[in-house]
Amino acid sequence: MAGSIPDLQATVRTGTGKGAARQARRDNQVPGIVYGGGTGPLPINIPFNVLLKRLKQGRFLSTLFNLQVEGHDDVRVICRGVQRDVVKDLPTHLDLMRLHRTTKVKLFIPVEFTGEDASPGIKRGGVLTVVRPEIELVVTAGEIPEQIDVDVSELDINDVLTISSITLPEGTKPTIDRDFVVANVSAPSGLKSEDEDEDGEAIAADEVPTAHDEAATEEE
Repeated sequence: MAGSIPDLQATVRTGTGKGAARQARRDNQVPGIVYGGGTGPLPINIPFNVLLKRLKQGRFLSTLFNLQVEGHDDVRVICRGVQRDVVKDLPTHLDLMRLHRTTKVKLFIPVEFTGEDASPGIKRGGVLTVVRPEIELVVTAGEIPEQIDVDVSELDINDVLTISSITLPEGTKPTIDRDFVVANVSAPSGLKSEDEDEDGEAIAADEVPTAHDEAATEEE
């Protein structure tokens, strides 16, 4: 299971309603609410700069966080919405949902490739092209894999590795139904040029008339 769930630190927001939210923003905080998990809603504040940095890192809505609030037990949460200023496009409020260990969530899990040293295609100078360094999966909150291990030791040049050929951790499944490409081994540029030259020569030879063809043309 993953041991690197990022922490998200917040403080309890005193008071509720628009007045308390406005005050939080004046204090360079972003107001939010934590709900779900069989517990009542908890109003919180998150430092504006901290939240903005997280948002710029990307995939904030599909990242599981360990929420730390003083006076409360740590809890796993996932963001279910970020409200933004319509003019400045800056965060003004966020909604966080508590997760049970059995809750199903969509998360991007990193892919770790192994066996490159044994790949016949790479030994011949081929290049491993990673199409998806992360794969979005439906996972159980209490059993989130740290990574997806993918063996490429049998890939040759021009071989393609799709999601259907990868053994995923138990209890997980891709969010995309189609059989998408995860990686492939492409031919080195030198080999591509040789193949193109050979093809070009073959085509040129087919286009050059033979002596027999020329004689037949003259008789006509």
